[in-house]
Amino acid sequence: MDGVELQEVMAFFRETLPFSQLTESEQRLALRDLKIQYFAKAQGEVPMSQQDPKLYLVSSGAFEIRTPSGELVDRLSRGGVFGYPTLLTGEAVVNRAIVLEDGLLMSIDAECFNTLRQQNRKFDRFFNKAHAKRVRLQTRYSTKTDSSVSRVDSLMSRNLVSVGLNDTVQDCARLMRDRRVSSVLVEHMGELKGIVTDKDLRNRVLAVGLSADAPMSQVMTANPMSISEKSTLFEANLVMSDHHIHHLPVVRDGQAVGVLTSTDILRNQSSQPLFLINRVNRCVSVADVVEVSGQIPTLLQAMISADARAQEIGRVLTLVTDALTKRLIQLAEDQLGAPPMPYAWLAFGSQGRQDQMAKSDQDNGLLLAHEPSTEERAYFQHLANLVCDGLNECGFVHCPGDIMAKNPKWCRSLDGWRQVFFDWIDTPSPKALMHASIFFDIRAVYGAKSLVDELQNQILERTQGNSIFLAALSANALNAKPPLGFFKKFALERDGKEVKGIDLKHKGNALITDIMRIYALAEGVREVNTFERIRALTQSKLISNKDLLNLADAQEFIGHTRLSNQGQQFAKGLEVSNYLLPQTVSSFVRHQLRDAFQVVHRGQQGLALKFARGMA
Repeated sequence: MDGVELQEVMAFFRETLPFSQLTESEQRLALRDLKIQYFAKAQGEVPMSQQDPKLYLVSSGAFEIRTPSGELVDRLSRGGVFGYPTLLTGEAVVNRAIVLEDGLLMSIDAECFNTLRQQNRKFDRFFNKAHAKRVRLQTRYSTKTDSSVSRVDSLMSRNLVSVGLNDTVQDCARLMRDRRVSSVLVEHMGELKGIVTDKDLRNRVLAVGLSADAPMSQVMTANPMSISEKSTLFEANLVMSDHHIHHLPVVRDGQAVGVLTSTDILRNQSSQPLFLINRVNRCVSVADVVEVSGQIPTLLQAMISADARAQEIGRVLTLVTDALTKRLIQLAEDQLGAPPMPYAWLAFGSQGRQDQMAKSDQDNGLLLAHEPSTEERAYFQHLANLVCDGLNECGFVHCPGDIMAKNPKWCRSLDGWRQVFFDWIDTPSPKALMHASIFFDIRAVYGAKSLVDELQNQILERTQGNSIFLAALSANALNAKPPLGFFKKFALERDGKEVKGIDLKHKGNALITDIMRIYALAEGVREVNTFERIRALTQSKLISNKDLLNLADAQEFIGHTRLSNQGQQFAKGLEVSNYLLPQTVSSFVRHQLRDAFQVVHRGQQGLALKFARGMA
């Protein structure tokens, strides 16, 4: 490299991040091993060696990075960098660098790259942030290989076959024959009205001698069960199993976009979670339920090993817990007889939010249709004792704070529950605010869901725009802080002389959950799952979409790290906990955790500005 080229490269470094943050001596170190190569569009792509990975810097031209399946990861022009993920993690080179326009690439080898990272913190942080952003984006949009947490839209048939309400049975049969399908959708003006299957043609037409000219409106299953395209295959299978159906319309914003069949799922889905649910449903005693629940740790380990998303693991584990709860209630009803009035079994906290992880205790209650008599109260007390004790035997231990249906305080009529919530909202004492973090994440697990819907509507009417309650709730949420210490170190939890580590649950995930709960109550959002709340709040003016996405990414990354750590604890025979010792993970993961906790910190600052009004 002659003097002119040297000056040009140095000038390029001075205007290009992160090389502009290097000292002059560090820039000259980079120059010492720098190689410059020309790549023409006709070459197709840049050959990247697995044995000799490099950092590439675009000097001119245009390039794009694509996954092995062809999905676009990044598009780069002058000043863009690629190749750093392999240098940071040591993982295999998997993405491809495609040449879009003829151009020049500069490259430095792994040894020089690592030396510069060690010498210059800003240089190191630039690449860790860049990779963290790429990982979070890929995590947000990727589909995991574990089929139990794969999305419905990854498997459904998009080739919709539909008829109108007035089309005849013969028209339908011919269409099914010609298109070689076992079901058709019935639509009117683009709206899903029903579904007709080959079984319907046998049972509702041939078996009863119905005319071939009969309209679809007379044969179809009206208002059929359906599922969102973003639901998991596991959830779809549960719906089909619970309702004894084999064809499930898939909808987006009320419009049919596909059909999923039981045959599709049987071909592609791992059956372990569903197998557990089916075993639970066949249990004839509490002892049987307890035996099946012993498989939950194995299921959790399998999902962690499959690198499933924390969000989906929480949902699957909660669905299994729901199944255990329902079966215990059914066994209790078999023993006690039919309930004396409509009621709903309530789940609060993590089960209510559908984000359960390992080591969950119980948070539940009973909602009765009306104020019970002495005999009716005795029935529900007995039922609650049987169910709560059964859950305890299954490993969902009795709540230390006694927030359980077996506590008469949490077995109330609709009017009674409404008054309790209204008292908390109107007089937000410290105890009321403590309860808010549990009870306001409410969901019906079994029974009369309409009772819960009515209660939730009344609660949201009371909280929406209630500045005094929201200010108190926000001030309470700000009492706990993410574990960010001085000099970029983590603030570790200690138990006497023992260092427990970073509390990923209470100083990470729980803080984001608190933030999103307050925004949801302020806006009247019905969803209680944290990610669903984030999605619903994208239309809100209280918080920007950018902040919402950052909080979603932080929630997933902290949760994923927490699960991975618990998986390692379990594999080593250690007690499973929410604590992470920073030295047990790579510097890259520590960088990402600091970034995620910074997002939580900024989320709390935003909460204080909008609601706390100086109370924090």
